[in-house]
Amino acid sequence: MRLLAGALALAATALAVPQARASQSMRCNGELVGKGESPLVLLHKCGEPVYRQPVCVPMLQLGWIVLPYRLDGPGAVLANQCVPMEEWTYDRGPGNFLGVVRLYNGAIESVRDGARLR
Repeated sequence: MRLLAGALALAATALAVPQARASQSMRCNGELVGKGESPLVLLHKCGEPVYRQPVCVPMLQLGWIVLPYRLDGPGAVLANQCVPMEEWTYDRGPGNFLGVVRLYNGAIESVRDGARLR
């Protein structure tokens, strides 16, 4: 049972890694804005985004189910949970990539490049 729980925890960690590959900052008006900063700082440095949208980000959660009269202890369960976030898109000018900032729980969760504008 412990081996199963360890394997499930490792799988949950491995699935979370691709989100960590997003860049951690974006330059606006000569200043950097990055992960962990508040939306107020983002608005001050970059201004209003050209587009805001709510998103539901699936995240793998490891949970435990305790059943009465089970001799081998609680059972581990992996469940895909929807975590509500908001994405703000910034136009960084012709020939540049759009800047996409994901906000979660009152802070910047990630910054990444979007499509390139012509």
